[in-house]
Amino acid sequence: MEDQNYTIKDIARMAGVSAGTVDRVLHNRGDVSLKSKEKVQKVLDEIHYQPNVFAIGLAAKKKYSFVCLLPYYVEYDYWHSVVVGIERARQELRPFNVNVEYSFYSHGDRDSYQKACQSIEESNVDAVLIAPNFKDETLKLIAHLKKHNVTYAFVDFNIEDTGALAYIGQDSYRSGYIAAKLLMQNYSADEAEELVVFLSNSKDNPAEIQMNRRLDGFMKYIAENNEGLTVHEVVLNKENQASNRLTLDNFFRNHHRAVLGVVFNSHVYQLGDYLRHAGIAMKGLIGYDLLKANVELLKTEHVHYLIGQRPELQGYCGVTVLCDHVVFKKPVDAVKYMPIDVLIKENIDFYFEFV
Repeated sequence: MEDQNYTIKDIARMAGVSAGTVDRVLHNRGDVSLKSKEKVQKVLDEIHYQPNVFAIGLAAKKKYSFVCLLPYYVEYDYWHSVVVGIERARQELRPFNVNVEYSFYSHGDRDSYQKACQSIEESNVDAVLIAPNFKDETLKLIAHLKKHNVTYAFVDFNIEDTGALAYIGQDSYRSGYIAAKLLMQNYSADEAEELVVFLSNSKDNPAEIQMNRRLDGFMKYIAENNEGLTVHEVVLNKENQASNRLTLDNFFRNHHRAVLGVVFNSHVYQLGDYLRHAGIAMKGLIGYDLLKANVELLKTEHVHYLIGQRPELQGYCGVTVLCDHVVFKKPVDAVKYMPIDVLIKENIDFYFEFV
């Protein structure tokens, strides 16, 4: 049918029902017979009916409270970018009586994460955006939210099969797989070159669920395409650079063929900075996120690849997806994957994070 504005009376006439019946179907309230509902729905489908969700939101008297469960951040780091996106959404949604607050925790600190989750459980909220850290504590929070019919979505990392409204972020496994494919373009079997996986904390640390997912994808590619490759694991401490220098000095002193490396978080700059000062040139080093320090090392080729996750867009979409469902009653996609952006020295100056 041609595009035009249809009133409730128009739809009622076309469906052969009363205007009151159409109103009840549109707003999902009151009792409507299945036969009448099917008649109305048939007309809605034919005219491609779309409710004016913005008018509905503006007319609503209810005030909505959203909370974002996120790690503490410092200026210009990954989580700062997520918050910038959330604040952009917050400003846009203010006319619809949506208030967005935060509950922050220290990444990797179980007690801090528990307290942040508890503060949400003790609050009266309509929706929660969760950046999960410890799985068990996250599942406990989710059980509370489900009990109280609170909508929640995940950002940055997904815990599948938990009933979340949506996940906004990268496919962590796939990004790890792609990281390996990129890095191994620099590999020479003839030179018996070796690979080193730099880990922040050990693999069995329950706070590193995303790191492990990326690692799984990375090693899947290696197993499929580079059987027999020597792979080393070096565990670093994000908070103790003096200890890291000793660890790295000892490793590179004894492994001259380890010329390929990967870091599965935004702290690749710590390794790149070490390599620069130690005068060590790796053939290929890949890490995540476009922190200023990472980008500087990318431009000097102490880091060769960065995978961008569009954190600002993640934060923005996380809040707007919740609003679409809770306030505007719109259907939303269960998964909104971010692109897996590959940045190198030659294209970094042309990259725009929020598109």
